[in-house]
Amino acid sequence: MDLFEHQAKELFAAYGIPVPRGVVAHTADEARAAAVELAGRVVVKAQVKTGGRGKAGGVKLADDAADAYQKATEILGMDIKGHTVHKVLIEEASAIAEEYYFSFLLDRANRTFLAICSAAGGMDIEEVAHTAPEKVAKIAISPLDGVDRAKAREIAEAGGLPANALEGAAELIEKLWCAFVDEDATLVEVNPMILSADGQVKALDGKVTLDDNAHFRQADHERFVDVAAEDPLEARAKEKGLNYVKLDGSVGIIGNGAGLVMSTLDVVAYAGEGFAGSPRPANFLDIGGGASAEVMANGLEIILSDPSVRSVFVNVFGGITACDAVADGVVSAFRLLEGRGEAVSRPLVVRLDGNNAELGRRILAQAALPGVELVDTMDDAARRAADLAAVGV
Repeated sequence: MDLFEHQAKELFAAYGIPVPRGVVAHTADEARAAAVELAGRVVVKAQVKTGGRGKAGGVKLADDAADAYQKATEILGMDIKGHTVHKVLIEEASAIAEEYYFSFLLDRANRTFLAICSAAGGMDIEEVAHTAPEKVAKIAISPLDGVDRAKAREIAEAGGLPANALEGAAELIEKLWCAFVDEDATLVEVNPMILSADGQVKALDGKVTLDDNAHFRQADHERFVDVAAEDPLEARAKEKGLNYVKLDGSVGIIGNGAGLVMSTLDVVAYAGEGFAGSPRPANFLDIGGGASAEVMANGLEIILSDPSVRSVFVNVFGGITACDAVADGVVSAFRLLEGRGEAVSRPLVVRLDGNNAELGRRILAQAALPGVELVDTMDDAARRAADLAAVGV
């Protein structure tokens, strides 16, 4: 989960990392009130989960409350790389002496953690990394040893930070490591990390990505969820414990196992090219290893509540969960949905293979469920599902 800047700074502040004072505003009037509260010059910063805000005009300096109102009016509603600005951070302006770059991240390729530090921070750090890589220090961090004050100072020195910023930077880096580890983050980035005119090192910006896999031990991270931006279907699926992602096509997809579902998306997309409108997958839905009746019913309910879905492709390879159990799940799901007053009204193409596939097909054939078609191969099933979606049966 990516955090907004103001959320990242809230997290930083909890670890004693110096950040400028700021207030979140959702309207221009709130922005004006926030500027009055902070007094003096402020910076109006678009809150979107993407980079390049400054270059896109999403960060503006305001001289007073009236100016903050005007700048907020200009920024709210902006589109920045496909992200609409719904709120801004009104932050006290900082007297910047120098700008640096710093981050901790998960280095998946080398299976370790990595610290990146550079005295050439700011908006153009990507260009610096490309044209002058020697100015960007990359230091591997041992998960066992971690980062203490001495290691933090070593990182700051490797990044070329000046002597008058080393102590403040080392303290910030050490605390940032604590936040990185304690919060189960995969990225914490400060760009720019600044040396202010009074000699203090601060996090002027903040980017944090939290590992969703650690949610079971980070229940308080729920407060960071952006409910307004969450797709309603994805939110409902999450409540039911389903691994669901909404896409923009018309063929609903149900499969067991992420790899099989990903392959199914590709096969359906390819098959759809041969039909009118080029039907594409409407979702990713992995029901996992246990396709119980309730799981299948919940999955069908979510998929069929998407008005763009015109057909559903159930693609299952029986392994630990045999195909006859999956077939029983489909039959029971139909009954459960009918009992809820949500009878299945769109066609289902079912392909079963693997453990007890023949028995599973026999169960479905005998059930004679309305709109259910059995197809032997994945390619043929994908073509049939695309055909049905194109026709709009």
